[in-house]
Amino acid sequence: MSLSVCAFSSGSSGNCYLVRTDTAAVLIDAGISATRIFKQLERAETKPEDVKSLFLTHEHIDHVRGVRVLMKRLPQAKVFASSGTIEAVERACRRAGEGAAFDSDVPHRRRKPILPEEPIQIGDMTVRAFRTLHDAADPYGYSIAAGGKEVAIVTDTGAVTDEILEGVADADVLVLESNHDTQMLREGSYPWLLKQRILSERGHLSNAQAAEALTRLFSLRGHKRVVLLAHLSDENNTPALAERTVITLLARAGLYTGESLYLGVLLRDTPSLIYRL
Repeated sequence: MSLSVCAFSSGSSGNCYLVRTDTAAVLIDAGISATRIFKQLERAETKPEDVKSLFLTHEHIDHVRGVRVLMKRLPQAKVFASSGTIEAVERACRRAGEGAAFDSDVPHRRRKPILPEEPIQIGDMTVRAFRTLHDAADPYGYSIAAGGKEVAIVTDTGAVTDEILEGVADADVLVLESNHDTQMLREGSYPWLLKQRILSERGHLSNAQAAEALTRLFSLRGHKRVVLLAHLSDENNTPALAERTVITLLARAGLYTGESLYLGVLLRDTPSLIYRL
């Protein structure tokens, strides 16, 4: 059995990840159009009917933009998220005047509220949620395990808690937010209130915070893993800067890329490689 992960999009313009085995597939977030998602499923050689579930991290538009149309086109799939996230998505649809359409395309029987650490079996995969810190109703990250391998996804969190670390400790592939360079953000053109939001404990991880989290993670579990830096800001970061900052700070802690660590960067609107375990 193989477990693989691929990013269809990662950033404030939209987020969507595919995790699959030979027999089943799940999507994490649907922040891009259903048309783009189906195109990327084809690229990843994944049949739409193999997608059994959509797991939502939180209700912000760059994570849920395509949910309604996607679920209409995937009648076999269910939506899993915290009860707070599901309710927030419902409220947003009502405000946008799409409440009836959402109820039709995603009826209540297809909405599945879940609790942190509750094991959800999707085919041969086991999915577990853990709480993150973000200015959303009740945001989650996820780990997906199958065949002794594990993938974990952590984006949109202002800090890495012990709960998050435990949730990703056994991940062979970790998708980890590395949103901004703090100096670029402070000196950039964003309004001050937005800067404060991003820098807060319920905002987004900086490059330095991502490196600190990885240092803690390797002290907790030192096994070999692939780390993919994700959700990079278009204005307050660059792929090269994120990678250089994290590598430099890990080296200061005695951690180096090589046999035990592969470090990559996910681009905002460019689908990633398919990482197979």
